[in-house]
Amino acid sequence: MLSYRHSFHAGNFADVLKHIVQVEIIDYFTQKDKVFDYIDTHSGAGLFNLSSEHANKTGEYLNGIGKLKQADFPELSRYFAAIDAHNVKPLTPNASAAGNLEYYPGSPVIAQQFLRHDDKAWLFELHPTDFDLLSENIRQSRRVRVKQGDGFQGLMSVIPPVSRRAFVLIDPPYEIKTDYQKVFTTVAKAHKKFASGTYAIWYPVVDRHRIDKLEKSFINSGIRDIQRFELGLSADTEGRGMTSSGMIVINPPWTLMKKMNELLPKLVKALDENKAAFYKSDILVAE
Repeated sequence: MLSYRHSFHAGNFADVLKHIVQVEIIDYFTQKDKVFDYIDTHSGAGLFNLSSEHANKTGEYLNGIGKLKQADFPELSRYFAAIDAHNVKPLTPNASAAGNLEYYPGSPVIAQQFLRHDDKAWLFELHPTDFDLLSENIRQSRRVRVKQGDGFQGLMSVIPPVSRRAFVLIDPPYEIKTDYQKVFTTVAKAHKKFASGTYAIWYPVVDRHRIDKLEKSFINSGIRDIQRFELGLSADTEGRGMTSSGMIVINPPWTLMKKMNELLPKLVKALDENKAAFYKSDILVAE
């Protein structure tokens, strides 16, 4: 328990998908003058050194952000801008990011970059070491709060927000098998308490059966307007770790599906080293 460290996996293909969806949702929220709250239930350390022992041990970023070229993805300018903001040398448009990046930002650091003066952020992290790192990497203020604790409980404590507008990102490590059920139970309770919020739930595909069960739980929950986006590097194979990952989004921006339908085929092409990559983009429950 509490052994998971995202520093081994920062910038991998799952991060690319998660953070692209995150940036697209925040971009939509900030197009309106009304303030909103950003709630990150499992924030992690916030910023990751790709030259660290952890990152070099797995090298996962080389098959994620390391394969992307800015010139191939002009529609991801804000995503790349968030990365460039934490690197001394900006990415070269026509070169892949492999070997050119020193740092990769996590979801709370990305969010903070785009939040406006009156928007608020609630960042939760349970792991003591990562909480300390998060506290160092985030500029805390009256509008950005960093709290050590269970993010599932933290979410319930801050909704509904005063703003009545919120984007909730939920991406636990799923170290404990019961986390899959806990994710659904927590989101279902949160939705009853605050039905108008946008909820983005990240999941890893290690055991497809668990994901099928999670998706069926949401489909049968009575919650409306649910979309699913998934990116995989290889076919499902039990016992070989994460082969794909996805995002379940409740109350997505109306622009998200169109954007992801255009992006995901391009991402598959850029990441498909073994000609086995695939994507999913569909509606689990209509509005």
